[in-house]
Amino acid sequence: MANTSVLAATLGGYLRARRALVPPADAGLPATGRRRVPGLRREEVAELAGLSTDYYVRLEQGRADRPSAEVLDALGRALRLGPAERAHLHDLARPPRRAPAAAAGRAGALRPALRQVVEAVPATPAVIMNDRTDVLAWNPLAAALIADFPGLAPRERNMARRILLDPGAREIHLDWDEAARTTVGILRMAAGRHPHDLELVRLVGELSLGSETFRTLWAGHHVHEKTHGPKRFRHPIAGDLTLDYETFQVPGAAHHLLVIYTAPPGSPAEEALAFLGGHIAAGAGAPARTRARPEAAARADAEGRQT
Repeated sequence: MANTSVLAATLGGYLRARRALVPPADAGLPATGRRRVPGLRREEVAELAGLSTDYYVRLEQGRADRPSAEVLDALGRALRLGPAERAHLHDLARPPRRAPAAAAGRAGALRPALRQVVEAVPATPAVIMNDRTDVLAWNPLAAALIADFPGLAPRERNMARRILLDPGAREIHLDWDEAARTTVGILRMAAGRHPHDLELVRLVGELSLGSETFRTLWAGHHVHEKTHGPKRFRHPIAGDLTLDYETFQVPGAAHHLLVIYTAPPGSPAEEALAFLGGHIAAGAGAPARTRARPEAAARADAEGRQT
């Protein structure tokens, strides 16, 4: 049986990690000379949160059980936490007392109608994923641009595995460092919500063994809630694309996320998506990797002449 301790992220550990990231000046504290540790001291966090130092120390040491929402909100303000970080703080403070009987299958089967929704998106990439970053549904443009999801085994249709363990990921995700950081942050959030999820335990164990980057980021306790923002891809045929993504949470307990990538009207990215979509609509599937768009081929030739 998988050992769920691999997901262990105690409230005290998170508090220690977060206070180390807060410069005293940012918290409005006066300079007090040289410090032995970075960030805030325990007594400073306690003062900022309106708590006694003794109670805060007991929180960090795991000797204070289930602090109130008011205490957690005060700590969130003192530690300058954002919305995702505050949610994670609350999750860690109130973990499930035992594993649900269906914890391993909590992400469940995707409703057929949701798969149809994704496949019906015609002109832009779309996927449905869960908070383990398993990709559960995709449309043809997503398969052409992000990964060959139809050709992958189900366990390999996981964005954390694709980004952190696939040697070719840096060629696809142009902002790979940020993609890795946010992906690990998504898994940290999931671990706080579902510390007994055996599939997540196995995934974290696999990533810990296979990726030094993952180990470093996981130890930093960074959390991330996927919402919206820019995303840059490189496709060997269509070239470089800068897209915007929006995330929509599907109602239900499984924490399924619909992610849609769009290109600004009239942009080169819109042209590139139209190029990929044209091949798919013509019945050719994803365009052959030996036949590039003229712009991409010209850029590749120029780069070759410079090397």
